Amino acid sequence: MLPDEPIVTRWFDGQSPRARKVRLRIEGAELLMHTGVEVRHYPLNEVRWPERRSHGQRQTDLPDGGMIQHADAVEWDAWWQANHQMESPIVGWMQSWRATLMAMAGTVVFLAAAWVWGVPWLSQTLAHAVPDSLEVRVGQQSLQQLDRLFLEPSKLPEAQQADLRNRFERVVEQAYPAGDAPPWQLSFHASEILGANAFALPGGYIVMTDELVELLKDQPDAIVGVLSHELAHVQHRDGMDMMVRASLVSALVGVVLGDASGFIATVPATLATQSYSRDAERRADAHAASMLHAAGLSPSAMAVFFERMQEEDRGDDEKGKANKDEDKEGVALPIAISSHPDHGERIRFFREWKQ
Repeated sequence: MLPDEPIVTRWFDGQSPRARKVRLRIEGAELLMHTGVEVRHYPLNEVRWPERRSHGQRQTDLPDGGMIQHADAVEWDAWWQANHQMESPIVGWMQSWRATLMAMAGTVVFLAAAWVWGVPWLSQTLAHAVPDSLEVRVGQQSLQQLDRLFLEPSKLPEAQQADLRNRFERVVEQAYPAGDAPPWQLSFHASEILGANAFALPGGYIVMTDELVELLKDQPDAIVGVLSHELAHVQHRDGMDMMVRASLVSALVGVVLGDASGFIATVPATLATQSYSRDAERRADAHAASMLHAAGLSPSAMAVFFERMQEEDRGDDEKGKANKDEDKEGVALPIAISSHPDHGERIRFFREWKQ
């Protein structure tokens, strides 16, 4: 096709659904459209040209709201090239397998960097930037949801609950002599699903189950140690950090896999938050040991707790083998003790702890 040769195509004026036959020609910086009645002039830089693809018709949007549709893609591309029109670099990249591979490799590198460094840094930054009032509301809503799903009213006597609160309060006062302890609120709940467990929610809400109190009924120092551990999570806003991190990871995976990945995206989010939480758990263990020591209590009391948790885990494994046909798996919260580092590792840490 010669440069001066027009192309015959179809034009929709944007008002009527009927197409009209027109001839297009490019002169200088203008597109000329001959309608048979008039010649319309359009600046080339205001015309939205179609990208070159392997299949499908070519569709061009005109600045006055009209539209050109050309069914013969090969003919259109030949006319376009004959008029020495340049495609955008993006189209060239899309047509190049080398550029596509480079883009894919760059995407993988970016996602890997975001996963390893970006998400942890951003989640910590956002978690510490959240206003205290908002964090408290998040914690309240989280506790309400847990109440509906996993928690029941505590069956512990009020006197026993008050005694444990007072014990913990005395330890906090001795560990924070300047009175700079983070705000906290302790509540006891029964939970057959969670079993012996404790966890901290955003906003300073600490939950301990009746089952954990029963497990350590002869070891009040260990109970205080567990609460000290959870207070470290409150101080470092680990609960908010993990909630933000899970949301970021889900969003990141959702961007890669598309809107249909909502369910799939929750899988890596859960795995990531549990993996990331182990660093926070070790930090919280060190904080608990320091608090117990400051209160004149032996950090080794926490080793007793993990030894008993270890025994419970072994008992659960034996029950699972004896009841292979029954599905009795409990629910583990990402911020619950069940996702913490290996019990043996933690027993050694508290047995060997030195200031």
